[in-house]
Amino acid sequence: MADNLSDTLKKLKITAVDRTDDSLEGCLDCLLQALAQNNMETSEKIQGSGILQLFASLLVPQSSCTAKVANIIAEIAKNEFMRIPCVDAGLISPLVQLLNSKDQEVLLQTGRALGNICYDSHEGRSAVDQAGGAQIVVDHLRSLCSKTDPANEKLLTVFCGMLMNYSNENDSLQAQLINMGVIPTLVKLLGIHCQNAALTEMCLVAFGNLAELESSKEQFASTNIAEELVKLFKKQIDHDKREMVFEVLAPLAENDAIKLQLVEAGLVECLLEIVQQKVDSDKEEDIAELKTASDLMVLLLLGDESMQKLFEGGKGNVFQRVLSWIPSNNHQLQLAGALAIANFARNDGNCIHMVDNGIVEKLMDLLDRHVEDGNVTVQHAALSALRNLAIPVINKAKMLSAGVTEAVLKFLKSEMPPVQFKLLGTLRMLIDAQEAAEQLGKNVKLVERLVEWCEAKDHAGVMGESNRLLSALIRHSKSKDVIKTIVQSGGIKHLVTMATSEHVIMQNEALVALALIAALELGPAEKDLESAKLVQILHTLLADERSAPEIKYNSMVLICALMGSESLHKEVQDLAFLDVVSKLRSHENKSVAQQASLTEQRLAVES
Repeated sequence: MADNLSDTLKKLKITAVDRTDDSLEGCLDCLLQALAQNNMETSEKIQGSGILQLFASLLVPQSSCTAKVANIIAEIAKNEFMRIPCVDAGLISPLVQLLNSKDQEVLLQTGRALGNICYDSHEGRSAVDQAGGAQIVVDHLRSLCSKTDPANEKLLTVFCGMLMNYSNENDSLQAQLINMGVIPTLVKLLGIHCQNAALTEMCLVAFGNLAELESSKEQFASTNIAEELVKLFKKQIDHDKREMVFEVLAPLAENDAIKLQLVEAGLVECLLEIVQQKVDSDKEEDIAELKTASDLMVLLLLGDESMQKLFEGGKGNVFQRVLSWIPSNNHQLQLAGALAIANFARNDGNCIHMVDNGIVEKLMDLLDRHVEDGNVTVQHAALSALRNLAIPVINKAKMLSAGVTEAVLKFLKSEMPPVQFKLLGTLRMLIDAQEAAEQLGKNVKLVERLVEWCEAKDHAGVMGESNRLLSALIRHSKSKDVIKTIVQSGGIKHLVTMATSEHVIMQNEALVALALIAALELGPAEKDLESAKLVQILHTLLADERSAPEIKYNSMVLICALMGSESLHKEVQDLAFLDVVSKLRSHENKSVAQQASLTEQRLAVES
């Protein structure tokens, strides 16, 4: 065999120059046979013989041997080590020229050769790009798209594969294909050739690749991709095939327009069916599919239009089915159910309807099942849903009387920042009412935990929410007892720091809470306010031109309230506040200018 191969290679060198087609064909057959028996070894011999350069001259449209030469190149390019030598031997340009051939076999083998050279090869892709190969292939796909004979479908599959290898994980080449309009063509291909498994699979892989690119979403949205994918999905019995469709659906469903198209094409019904079929199975692949289906369902609910369409005034079949997931014993379904409720709870109308129809009790039951060593993702999702439901004013009292605060407080001991964050958000949403704020503000365990979380520097969200809840307890309760509890727990310094936040809303909440402390319970808080350097901070806020009008206004209100303390009053005098305040009398904001006049009078009298 080895001797035969060496002889063939020698003979090929001579015949390639002479161009005697008969003997050339014999040599090429011999090479193809050797490659079929041992591809790697034969490829190494071909590379060593220096014959690759000769192939370029054999790739001519009018020769009867051209398809065989292209076939040999396709075979040797299956080996990673042969791809760069193929580029260096100048094979790309003549191969790309052959894409203009009318001969189907030449086109097939050329497509294979270029596809294999491009596979995982930057050099191969670059050379094909420079030679303009992609555009010719895209044009072929467009013109051959409607022909359904087996030979044509084989060619279409090869061309799709070539474009895949050409652009795989390469954003700029994928963008190039999108600009060439490949997406509508591929969608059309999928619709026409859905009976052809190999071609369908190739289209799906291509979609999966291109769908990752943000710029592709608009093009996809202007096609009937949703309809075609749902149609294809319904036909799949095999788990792996469904998995392939899922891999395309997930990135596409991130686009709101496509979400709605998928809902209208009936994807949700397919997903619900999968959930029903797989829910009791303990097979690994079924568990995975249940997760994929329920996750995708939640994703579809992130679009406002698709979510509202599925809610159907709270009477929709989909909404009812999702509700039934919450009491289930399957953690994945509990999670998806709670996340779905959180997504449905994105407008007041939906929230009010759900609270009136007992969803809060279902979520509290779910939380109860996860208090001890519970599933963190389920806790987080259920708390997210409760937080969203608590946003409409009309729901707050109903949720308080249903015992939501008690249910939520059971998670105070959680060490998981995502759970802490949602717990804080839920409580903050609920305590607009004075009574609730007072009750919670006197809960020493809660306040101590808040003070501890105010120092969670690694978790900015938890830190911010803890500060905001501390402030809210004071602002909504206006209670001396609540202020005493916060002073005793060491919360004052955090409220002072909050007044320097980069977020105006947080600064403002802190200043209003501090003004209430100064008005209601200044004595016990005095030392903490001094050591937190509140007066210096207020001076900075008033002097800073960038401070928002409401910050300047509330800082002056607070200055006046601090005059009741001898030591703080002295600090105010020492810092020459009069200069800063008098400048604000001409502030463009009327409220600020009026407060500046009042504050100036107060400072002048007290000095």
